[in-house]
Amino acid sequence: MRSIAQRLINYETPVNAASDTANVTTFRVTDRLRPHLATLMGNGGFRALLARALTLASAEVSWLRAVQVNPDGTLEGLAAAHAGLKPAQFREGRIVLLAQLLGLLVAFIGPGLTSRLLCEIWPQLAADGVDFGNGVTK
Repeated sequence: MRSIAQRLINYETPVNAASDTANVTTFRVTDRLRPHLATLMGNGGFRALLARALTLASAEVSWLRAVQVNPDGTLEGLAAAHAGLKPAQFREGRIVLLAQLLGLLVAFIGPGLTSRLLCEIWPQLAADGVDFGNGVTK
């Protein structure tokens, strides 16, 4: 799941921005996922899923404990956390969080639906040969 998460973050990093510092105040991948998942499970379901992913990820990446999920499903505390971290640490935390979110999606809705959902949002994933059943590329 980490390799898929890393690809999604790379897709959402603007071309003219450094990959380690882009999107400090927002997490564009979750921002793009939110409307699709809210349609599937409602706003409360999306917030709960993201909050659970954040809890799981914060066990591995301690700085994520300072991040919270807002009522609208956005993440609060990214900019403050970024200020005290090396760019690689910040990027790793985002990858871990997204990997946990993707893992929960696969667990709850299955690899097939997860694959269709993500390939609808990011069609280049299908072209890259990503297998959501086991989280690796072909």
